[in-house]
Amino acid sequence: MTAERFLSYTEFAERIGVRTGALGNYRLPEPDAYIGRTRGWRPETIDAWNASRPGRGVGGGRPRKNPRA
Repeated sequence: MTAERFLSYTEFAERIGVRTGALGNYRLPEPDAYIGRTRGWRPETIDAWNASRPGRGVGGGRPRKNPRA
């Protein structure tokens, strides 16, 4: 039987390509497990959350001041 692997807070940040300090600005999904006080997430939980974050996809960012530029 294989032990299930949960990703830490640091590994969460690495997986989505941000620094750990930036995670404090996000509303993270509920952890899949607690090991003591340490939170752990399954990779598929992180991937699903990241794919559904607002601002992900085409046309994100601020509009241009001059649309023809």
